[in-house]
Amino acid sequence: MFGTQTDLENRLVEYRSSLTGIKHRYRLKTLSTYASRPQPNEPITLHVTTSGGIAYDSVRCWMNIDGAENTFEFTPRESVWSTLEWRYVRHWSGQIPPQANGTIVRYKIGGRVMGSDRWIFADNQARVLSEATEFAVSVDGYDLPTWARDAVIYHIFLDRFYPGDGVPWEKPTSLSGFFGGTLRGVIQKLDYIQSLGCNAIWLSPLFASPSHHGYDATDYYTVEPRFGTNEELKELIQKAHAFGIRVILDFVANHCSNKHPTFQTAQRDEDSEYRAWYTWQRWPDTYTSFFGVKEMPQLNLKHKPASDYLLACARYWLENGVDGYRLDYAPGPPQTFWADFRQACKAVKPDVFLFGEVVGHAETIASYVPHFDGCLDFLLADALRRTFILETLTLLEFEAFLTAHEAYFSSDFSLPAFLDNHDMTRILYLANEDKAKVKLAALVLFTLAAPPIIYNGTEVGISQRNPLGRFEEARLPMLWRDGQDNDLLAYFRRLGTLRKQFPLLASGKREVVHLNVQNGTYAYLRTLETNPVLIVLNTSRRTQTIDVLISLVEGRDSEIAPTLEDLLNENQVTVSEDSIRVSLAAQSSAFIA
Repeated sequence: MFGTQTDLENRLVEYRSSLTGIKHRYRLKTLSTYASRPQPNEPITLHVTTSGGIAYDSVRCWMNIDGAENTFEFTPRESVWSTLEWRYVRHWSGQIPPQANGTIVRYKIGGRVMGSDRWIFADNQARVLSEATEFAVSVDGYDLPTWARDAVIYHIFLDRFYPGDGVPWEKPTSLSGFFGGTLRGVIQKLDYIQSLGCNAIWLSPLFASPSHHGYDATDYYTVEPRFGTNEELKELIQKAHAFGIRVILDFVANHCSNKHPTFQTAQRDEDSEYRAWYTWQRWPDTYTSFFGVKEMPQLNLKHKPASDYLLACARYWLENGVDGYRLDYAPGPPQTFWADFRQACKAVKPDVFLFGEVVGHAETIASYVPHFDGCLDFLLADALRRTFILETLTLLEFEAFLTAHEAYFSSDFSLPAFLDNHDMTRILYLANEDKAKVKLAALVLFTLAAPPIIYNGTEVGISQRNPLGRFEEARLPMLWRDGQDNDLLAYFRRLGTLRKQFPLLASGKREVVHLNVQNGTYAYLRTLETNPVLIVLNTSRRTQTIDVLISLVEGRDSEIAPTLEDLLNENQVTVSEDSIRVSLAAQSSAFIA
């Protein structure tokens, strides 16, 4: 999931890099929010560290607001010893003055080397101001959209979802071929999606593209003809809204197709206005691309015309009814672009839901808090898979992660969570086809505060044929009718119903009331005011009886009903004077209200 990021040697290299020199990395905090999203008319505190054996007598911020430039000095704070570096790391802080709603603040940070007039600039260690890393934040009062807090998202990989009523799947010669999924097929399955309790759909890229996956657009204003037409997309949005379902598009800003007209023109004409849209090492054949894939040249989004083109595309689809964007490979574009993107989108639709794909650790994710409403939660996906599927994490280790994870991010920053997606091994395959494991992980997914995401097919037992040697293994066509696992489907539908029936799952607090590593049992409450829900899990291969003290069930000490029931699996629940006893079959769980 994280590639080589988790290798010890690479972690050490990154950690040393994060300390050495002068570093900002979007560490900021406002007075009113932990989430660090700048608020109108409040100062914004910037944090910087310096290390690496260079003494600085000044750390300064160069700030630009609507063309007006200003500077301010940072104040030295505490020094912290770094055993790895075997030297001190110095902390500094400074404040951007309060700004009006709708302001974009652009700034650079540098430190002056003591005893000289030499400056070193934050994050890229440039030696001249013109080459320094530029930071930008959008100052606005937009909160996380209410609908996003309560979202249950169905992730559709369009080419592999449904061709349409009476239309057979195509039969390509390889998994990278076209299977024939269409927008008409999605329209015809809105009732199915709704039956899962989903109130939002996230569509894989659907703009004109030569590939099955669509992450290499040739035209951001036109639907790929294989999928349908612009009118069919608008029809889908209209009919989805009638079902109470929001529509989220997968938006790729980092790169496009090498068949995009702007790239084709730039490659043909050295003097083309589009040449600056891309980064060339040697024109016309050597250029920066997405992970070296020549078919996906990377856009130069520091170049305003290229940036403006994408902002206009994003605004266009919002004006035509789209409700949100999943932002592909968010670390690719400069973060200054995302500040502009946020402001452009929120100006058109204040309740647009913007969440990024950031595959990295918590500090990296936190650097996007100023720009997005949230980020996909790869950390939780990894923990769920390692705990309930691979069993390489104990329940105690999982709870240690989860407690810290919930405390690290503000509730105003959404972390949509999932078990699998189109780029990773299918959860059922990873579980060696053990549905009980998948059910346990899914219950936890649906009873945490984050919006749960179902990747199409997970709910009906889609696995894969081979290990994930290539992404397409996780993109087999959706199963319909007799091909579906009806037991698993009924389970996911029940989870969706419970999620809707108990809104506290999206907004209440969580408290562990039982954890026994040796027995493999685990229970926690989700509570809003005085109405708790109790979730109990038995991960072991034998029947277990779990007792939860009534005194731990906050607000219900004298109100516990003489009989309670498991609303999920119909396990036996009995109530005594001082405890709730749950008898669970092997690898089973209970949802008790």
